[in-house]
Amino acid sequence: MLAEQELNQIQLLLIKLIIGKPIIGFLILIKLSIIIIDKVIVLKKLKILLISWLLLPINVFAYSNYIIPGGETLGIEVNSKGVMVIGFYQINGKFNKGAPAIKAGDYIVKINDVEVNTINELTKEIEANVDVGEVNVELRRDEKTRTSKLELVKDGEMYKTGLYVKDSITGTGTLTYIDPETKIFGALGHEIIESNTNSIVEVKDGSIFRNYITGIDKSKVGYAGSKNAKFYYNTKYGTINKNTNVGIYGIYDSILPNKETLEVAKSEEIKIGKASIATVLSKEEIKYYEIEITKIDEYAKIKNILFKITDKELLDKTGGVVQGMSGSPIMQNGKIIGAVTHVIIDNPTTGYGLFITTMLEEGEK
Repeated sequence: MLAEQELNQIQLLLIKLIIGKPIIGFLILIKLSIIIIDKVIVLKKLKILLISWLLLPINVFAYSNYIIPGGETLGIEVNSKGVMVIGFYQINGKFNKGAPAIKAGDYIVKINDVEVNTINELTKEIEANVDVGEVNVELRRDEKTRTSKLELVKDGEMYKTGLYVKDSITGTGTLTYIDPETKIFGALGHEIIESNTNSIVEVKDGSIFRNYITGIDKSKVGYAGSKNAKFYYNTKYGTINKNTNVGIYGIYDSILPNKETLEVAKSEEIKIGKASIATVLSKEEIKYYEIEITKIDEYAKIKNILFKITDKELLDKTGGVVQGMSGSPIMQNGKIIGAVTHVIIDNPTTGYGLFITTMLEEGEK
């Protein structure tokens, strides 16, 4: 029979393995359990060890250590999960009092128990009930559903709701990475926001597609410029399935770009000093531009890297970080370390970045 001291040593060793290398620790635990059971040794220590392993928080992410760096400018379109209410308008000089429970930021998910995800579907169900003069609405707010009546107000020959609604959002951003093994991609480095309600868009699905930069609206103090782009909706690269505060994610459906992969840097490998970003400023040409990392915050949730642009060409053409540059990968010492996420409006030559490992982990969830 194994001695009490030996079991204590085995328990400590396995806990260390499970925390550091959970898969190896688990396999050794199974092997040890078989040996112990074979010798008909059933001890409380083993039970405690098994329970301890089950209770430990284990995060095993399957992303590759080498990924394809982005830099391509993307056209982005997301469709909302339900129809977004973004505001209200007056009918005959008054707001619709028959919609008291509805707020800007709500999602209309059903009309008279019929599911709606688009404005066309919403309109169809409302038009089918104009004779009744009202409809039953199911709303989603803060991940909870509630029901309400919505009065249909007659205005001339038409019936109106008094609601401004939206079912999709389009924009421009930058691809950060593609995992060559899973074809999962990450882009933007931040969430897609509905501007009228300033709320994150709850995404049903979406697409990334070809985008062609036609010009740059330069940034200046107090103003964030932007990339001007032409959208090619018929050249789709991938599907979006997630919109989070650390980027958008999905599956890259097209042929993978013919690029060398870069090793993923751990957060502790990132240093103060020179680095570079990859982005497009003209047409579809990806170029690398120098930046200087001035601060690293390992404990921040999103703004981990503070940097300033030092590349003269980039400053001359953009005035600093511009909208549409979000998601541009950041490289240092031959590794991909993060992505551009935010511009500092008071000094647009500076901006923030996010650790690449944060994006990769989110993409795998």
